[in-house]
Amino acid sequence: MSKRKSIVSSFGDLTGDTPKANTPDPKPDEKQKTPGRVAAGIIGTTQRTLSQLREERDQLLADAQSADKILRLDADKIDPSPFQDRLPDDDVEAFNQFKQSLSDEGQKVPITVRMHPQQPDRHQIVYGHRRWRALKELGLPVKAILVDYSDRDLVVAQGIENANRQDLSWIERALFADEMHRAGLKPKDIKAALSVDDAQLSKFRYVIKQVGTPLIQLIGRAPGIGRPRWIELADCLKDGADENQLLETLSADKVQKNLSPDDRFGLIIKLAKPEKPSRARAPSVSLGEVGTMQKGTNEVRIKLKKQHQVEFASFLEREMDALLAKYNQLRKGQ
Repeated sequence: MSKRKSIVSSFGDLTGDTPKANTPDPKPDEKQKTPGRVAAGIIGTTQRTLSQLREERDQLLADAQSADKILRLDADKIDPSPFQDRLPDDDVEAFNQFKQSLSDEGQKVPITVRMHPQQPDRHQIVYGHRRWRALKELGLPVKAILVDYSDRDLVVAQGIENANRQDLSWIERALFADEMHRAGLKPKDIKAALSVDDAQLSKFRYVIKQVGTPLIQLIGRAPGIGRPRWIELADCLKDGADENQLLETLSADKVQKNLSPDDRFGLIIKLAKPEKPSRARAPSVSLGEVGTMQKGTNEVRIKLKKQHQVEFASFLEREMDALLAKYNQLRKGQ
């Protein structure tokens, strides 16, 4: 079987020339409802490597374009995926540049959508949220490929799409792993979608459990904060850091407006760390021109001025036996 036939068998009829035995013609109104829908075979077997899945997805896109399967949708009739795979982007300047490029050059790559499960006149995004948001703000129609995805298909497809995205922060990957877990996906499918192992998946779960989604969302993407520091914060919360205080601090307008996500994380980790008990400075006793002596609970320190260090040390050494004898005599007298 040729490569093209293999792809067609996985994804359904993309070209329109594959015979469909015993299949009744759809009614005219049904044809207009779901033009160009592509079957969900791309997610059918997650045991295949991510590179194979990605190659098939790219071929699907090429076939859909050549077969005139691209839809033009009203951005206002498209909803985001019900499974959040990234936190809001605080980099307004970068997004505005991206939006300007779409305005100048047009949309080169279609987004991928499915029909909304509850609202037949609307669509949901599988991936392409940033393009959709930019086009929506520009008031432009959205080019899209329509696929027939279940919730499980949708969430794994997002994971595959995100696997090689360099701009996803560690905590966004952790959140998306949690989204897939709550959607009922098996650990093997989550690991395949995000290209992680058991150890990494375990760390994702630990941080999400201890830190909690509300606190993470207030911190934001925190692209400069990696796994070790998130685990450090999780450890602090596990040890009893006041989560309500942290949430209240982050909720303040001045914190949200004036601090970047990385800075918000830095503020929170400082508040979450247990305070080290401050040691009271031991009082100093003057030894005249020779120096000073500090008396602590478990130690006595004599600090000598430079010109007296050698001579006074020799004096103590000579007089130590007599001093100890006198000290012991005083103790016995008590």
